[in-house]
Amino acid sequence: MDKKKQVLDEISIKRIITRLSHEIVERNHESTEIVLVGIQSRGEPLAKRLQSLIHKHSNIQVSLGLVDISFYRDDFRERLIVPQVKGTDLTMSIDDKIVILIDDVLYTGRTVRAAIDVLLSFGRPKKIQLGVLVDRGHREMPIRADFVGKNIPTHEGEHVEVHLKEIDGKDSADLTSYGDTS
Repeated sequence: MDKKKQVLDEISIKRIITRLSHEIVERNHESTEIVLVGIQSRGEPLAKRLQSLIHKHSNIQVSLGLVDISFYRDDFRERLIVPQVKGTDLTMSIDDKIVILIDDVLYTGRTVRAAIDVLLSFGRPKKIQLGVLVDRGHREMPIRADFVGKNIPTHEGEHVEVHLKEIDGKDSADLTSYGDTS
């Protein structure tokens, strides 16, 4: 039996994104060379929200880009589904910039590794940082987030599903347990 439990609602997601925007500015306070890069697909609206909040609270103009990792995944050829390609949009130079990758959930680290591969094919950033809405643990790669909205430890058979207004019509995050995890 599948069980679903809401772990973040619209208000908590709004608070988290606001806090993350302040943390990004605080950690990179001396730099005007920040580029937020959303990982398709839910990293895109999160990066756009962060960009808006950073400008609103600190008057810093932050560049925005998007990466599509579909063909950079290490399991690309093993997956049974054809990837939905959305495209990478990095029209600005990322050379010598502080690039902050933004994603909804950090799990094994494989998505982030693929996103770093995409970035490095476009240039050589001064620094790459990572911001995520949810860190659910269970790394398979030596990757950690610099900015974490909420740590939600999971067990085998559990999944964190993030919903964002721009894509799903609502803001929430659910913890779903598949099968009997008792």
